[in-house]
Amino acid sequence: MAEGAARSVDRSGGVPPTGDTIQIGIAVDIPEPWGAQLTRRRVEAGDPLAVPAHVTLLGPTEIPTANLPTVERHLASVAAAHLPFTLHLRGTGTFRPVTQVVFVAVAAGISECELLASAIAATPGLHRQTRFPYHPHVTVAQDVAPEALDKAYEDLADFSAMFEVDAFTLFSHSGQARWQPRRDFRLGG
Repeated sequence: MAEGAARSVDRSGGVPPTGDTIQIGIAVDIPEPWGAQLTRRRVEAGDPLAVPAHVTLLGPTEIPTANLPTVERHLASVAAAHLPFTLHLRGTGTFRPVTQVVFVAVAAGISECELLASAIAATPGLHRQTRFPYHPHVTVAQDVAPEALDKAYEDLADFSAMFEVDAFTLFSHSGQARWQPRRDFRLGG
């Protein structure tokens, strides 16, 4: 476990969270130039949540602030136990009519994302209700007008990007500001 922790990068600036609970999320960042392109596309769709492009491994989850060190130790061990992998994003998909979401599809790296998400969900004391089975993807439009969903779907139908995933990021949200990256966890068994 210490070996995995040594590979993690603290991005919180040493600032401890305040309050009894904290919202966390865990994701794979989409590198440049594709990250900016997909984030910009989400903004152009009018998506009010236009967060930087990512593949979610654990969606927003509220935990007691006191559990954060335990969560971080578990994430370090998860990262140490998983090797870097290639992620290929290609084309678009949608969850409509169930939810109003258009996404860029993960064409390769699906099983690696699923294994990471499963290992992360096994964090002691972490309990999150999910409405749907895990499906790795990059959201590019959500809860916007149907025309904006259609346009995002069509505009990115030929999108393709392939890159190496060598880390995942723990994000936190205090309720006051946007999601903030807290710590990167480097993959490498």
